[in-house]
Amino acid sequence: MPKKVDLSIIILSYNTRNLLQKCLKSVFSSISGDYSFKVIVVDNASGDGSVEMVGREFPQVNIIRSPKNLGYAGGNNLGLKRVNGRYILFLNSDTEITSDAIQKILDFMEKNLNVGAVTPKTELFSGGMDPDCHRGFPTPWASICYFSGLERLFPKSKLFGQYHKFFEDLNKPHEIDAGFGTFMVVRREVVKKIGGWDEDYFFYGEDLDYFYRIKKAGWKIMFYPEAIVRHHKGASSGLRKESKPVSQATREIRIKTARASIRAMELFYKKFYQNKYPALLTRVVIFGIKIKGSLRLLHHYLYN
Repeated sequence: MPKKVDLSIIILSYNTRNLLQKCLKSVFSSISGDYSFKVIVVDNASGDGSVEMVGREFPQVNIIRSPKNLGYAGGNNLGLKRVNGRYILFLNSDTEITSDAIQKILDFMEKNLNVGAVTPKTELFSGGMDPDCHRGFPTPWASICYFSGLERLFPKSKLFGQYHKFFEDLNKPHEIDAGFGTFMVVRREVVKKIGGWDEDYFFYGEDLDYFYRIKKAGWKIMFYPEAIVRHHKGASSGLRKESKPVSQATREIRIKTARASIRAMELFYKKFYQNKYPALLTRVVIFGIKIKGSLRLLHHYLYN
C-alpha cells in the first residue's frame, strides 16, 4: 500500500452552483482510498444558493463563507487557514477531474521530492487544451511576442513562442515556469516557506505570481499530462465566449474582471521585472498591456 498522504483541497466558488456541484462529485469520485483528504469550499459571497447546495448535498465538506468577494487570492488565503494536509490542491469550481488525476499527481510528487508544484493537462469543454496550463513567465520578449500575435502565428517557435512554450512535448511530464491556479497541487512546506497568495491581485495574475515565488524559492514546477482535468474556462468571470452558456456573470462583473486582468499584468511586470530591464523596454511592455487592456474593455462595454 502507498504511504498515507493527507491532502487538503481548496475549491473557490463565486456564483457557480451548478458547476460546483459537478466539480464536487468529480472530486469525491476521483480520490482513492490510498489517500486521506479534506475538502474546503470557500464561497466568495455568492448569491445563487451555492452554500446551501453544498451543505445539503455534501455535508462532509468544510464551508467557509466570505462576507464579501475577496477575489481569487483573498479567497484562497481564507482556505489556507483551514488546511492540514501535506499537500494542498487549489481547484476552480468550474472544473471536473478525471477518475485518477489526483492519485497520479500525488504518486508523482511522492517520488519526486524536489517538485514543489504540479499542474495537469487541462482540456477545455469547448475543445482542445487550455493553453494556460503550460506557460513560461511573461518576460519582456515573451510579452511582446504574445501581445503582437507573433506567438499565435508561430506557436512552435522557440524564438516567438516563449509564453506558452508549445515547442515542448506536451505528451510527456516536464518542468515548466508556470501552470495555473485552476488545478494546482502544492506541497504544504512550500506554502509555509513562501506564504499565501498576494492579495494585491484581485482576479488573474495571482497564479503566475505564486509560481514565480515557488520557482524563486528553489522548487521545481512540473507539467504532468498523464493526469487530465476538464475546464469551463471563464465561468466565474464571464470573459470567455465559450463559457457563456454556463456563466452567470453580469456585464458589470465582466467589466470588473476585465479591469482586474489588465491591472494584474501590469502589477506582475512591475513587481518582478521593472528593475531587471531597461526603462525603455518597460515602457514598451506597459504600453502594450494598456493597449490590449483598452481593447478588452471596449469589447465588454459593447458586449451585451
